[in-house]
Amino acid sequence: MACSCGSGAKCDGMSADYKRRLWLVIAINAVMFFVEMISGHLAGSQALKADALDFLGDALTYGLSLAVIGASLQVRSTAAMVKGISLLCVGAWVFGSTVWRALGDGVPEAEVMGVVGMLALAANVTSVLLLMRYKDGDANVRSVWLCSRNDAIGNVAVMLAALGVWGTASAVPDLVVATVMAGLFLSSALQILRQAMAERRAGDHCSVSAE
Repeated sequence: MACSCGSGAKCDGMSADYKRRLWLVIAINAVMFFVEMISGHLAGSQALKADALDFLGDALTYGLSLAVIGASLQVRSTAAMVKGISLLCVGAWVFGSTVWRALGDGVPEAEVMGVVGMLALAANVTSVLLLMRYKDGDANVRSVWLCSRNDAIGNVAVMLAALGVWGTASAVPDLVVATVMAGLFLSSALQILRQAMAERRAGDHCSVSAE
């Protein structure tokens, strides 16, 4: 597989196998966005809507990952930074909307949350397995892995929220899980941004050395 400059070279996504796997993961995420957003609206679940937005964000950013494969390290690190910033925005939106929802009324439908959560978990576990061998790539490649991993964790959390809602007849478990997911988005965004900035500095060093 093609790798970046330096002794600590990492996969940069040029592998044909990686591209095929990424296309499959993009399709999975696009389908699940519609499934979860519609289900979240019908069930009144903030956690499902948060997870649906994550699916959408992943589908869009994975498309960006495909677009910059083969580009310079600076371009790929910039794309990773864009994805990191988008994750920050999603995390902030989920947190803000969860606080707003906490001020309102209504209890989500636990049954719908549970069923859709299991379906989404199956989709994300499939994505994680498809991308497993590329989890230690450059910032652009690693960001895809982190997003898929977050989705799988989020789906488990949604199902736990469904159990909590069913057991307590309260929206509190749903809101708690949505808040935790917001924190996960923010944490992953910071990881991606740190690695992308480090790779940008390394790319600048490689360029200077080549002159």
